[in-house]
Amino acid sequence: MTVREIRVFGDPVLRTVCAPIDDIDDGVRALVADLVDTVELPGRAGVAAPQIGVALRAFSYNIDGDIGYVLNPVLTEVRGEPVPTGEGCLSVPGLWHDALRHPWARVEGIDLDGRPVVLEGEGLLAQALQHETDHLDGRLYLSRLDAETRKRAMREVRESAWF
Repeated sequence: MTVREIRVFGDPVLRTVCAPIDDIDDGVRALVADLVDTVELPGRAGVAAPQIGVALRAFSYNIDGDIGYVLNPVLTEVRGEPVPTGEGCLSVPGLWHDALRHPWARVEGIDLDGRPVVLEGEGLLAQALQHETDHLDGRLYLSRLDAETRKRAMREVRESAWF
């Protein structure tokens, strides 16, 4: 369909708890196409629906060339103690900080045909699953930073050209 503009920090949709997708209709199909087109750009590991202005529970991912999507994803399991993991976000451009993330994660949801989807893994996939489900709950990675780092990051946001 189309590559959509990414909403940035300060946009209220990024703080919205997203609604579940009850009916898979042409609008949801178009949303998935836009999410996939938007995540295919180089350097993108995931795009959540609120990042393109839609407060519905859906995200796309692009991990090592494996591109897909999940509707109504639920983070069902994490393993290991959270560790500081270098992280950025398309909605907070130019910033990169260590956020606490579990080293392994599982997300369960559905596809456009209503069939179950299970994504699980470690490394970048685990980080992306946690990051994108956070977006669907109205949470940005900045909230996962320790207090001192968050203070520095918020100063960087205020001083950024895009804010």
